[in-house]
Amino acid sequence: MPANAADANIGVSASAESGSQATQLAVTAAPTATVSFERPAVTTEAAPVTETLAAQSSDESGAEGSITAKADKLKSAAASGLAAIAYTGIGSPYVWGGTTPSGWDCSGFTQWVYAQAGISIPRVNAWNAMTPTSTPAPGDLVMQNGGAHVGIYVGNGMMISALNPSEGTILHAVSATGTSSFYTLR
Repeated sequence: MPANAADANIGVSASAESGSQATQLAVTAAPTATVSFERPAVTTEAAPVTETLAAQSSDESGAEGSITAKADKLKSAAASGLAAIAYTGIGSPYVWGGTTPSGWDCSGFTQWVYAQAGISIPRVNAWNAMTPTSTPAPGDLVMQNGGAHVGIYVGNGMMISALNPSEGTILHAVSATGTSSFYTLR
């Protein structure tokens, strides 16, 4: 509280414009705070190195199993890449029969996602070219309602699909759109 009434008005001014009911009030104070900015520390990591699989003769003990294990690991990595590609389609409009980001239906979307990874799948009934799985991984197909709808599984019970003309391509729960079956290339 100020020591006297004169101190209470320090830094406060009021003025009224002539012929106007408006009053301006400005409050000023002496600068007491200091602001400083520090540059954040940024670290980078090298990208992981990809292994190229070379054919080996089957007469080496254990070589066949090793190649299969590495191939499965690479397929799994490719599948998670499919999920990342699917995320880029979010927000694209639904267009019946469409096959590009400017407009696609559910099967056109899934075919486009796989094509971006260099994988050719049929436009409709793509799951017929795949293996059913009860343990879906990101990038696997989610076939719903007896084949009436298809999308890309992205993990944690979620999928991305071109849902309908009013919603377009969205991320949603697998359980939100009916009964589901999962299909994989693994």
